[in-house]
Amino acid sequence: MTKKISLYIISVFYILAGINHFIHTSFYEPIMPSFLPWHLGLIYISGICETALGILLLPQRTRRLAAWGIILLLIAIFPANIKMFFDYWHEHNPLLWISIVRLPLQFVLIWWAYIYTGQ
Repeated sequence: MTKKISLYIISVFYILAGINHFIHTSFYEPIMPSFLPWHLGLIYISGICETALGILLLPQRTRRLAAWGIILLLIAIFPANIKMFFDYWHEHNPLLWISIVRLPLQFVLIWWAYIYTGQ
């Protein structure tokens, strides 16, 4: 029962996080690493991926694939979290604590998704 509730929570989390990419694009643009092209397009693509993967976690038939997709997505976006940390640190941004929390949180999120890779 706990694993089922956890599944719904993680699914809703990724669906809402994905939708947030379309609502608050201005949050994501500054943390995009400069070596990546097409920042706005990548923000939208990652939003689509998060939303789709969150939805695909629900059916058992697609759960394993969605969980691995989330893990790969979290690895792919990790450089943005690192950039956010360094930018906030150099700017003495009062929200530095958020960027500090985000770094280890990525590993927790990877572990959480990994739970669903074995079905």
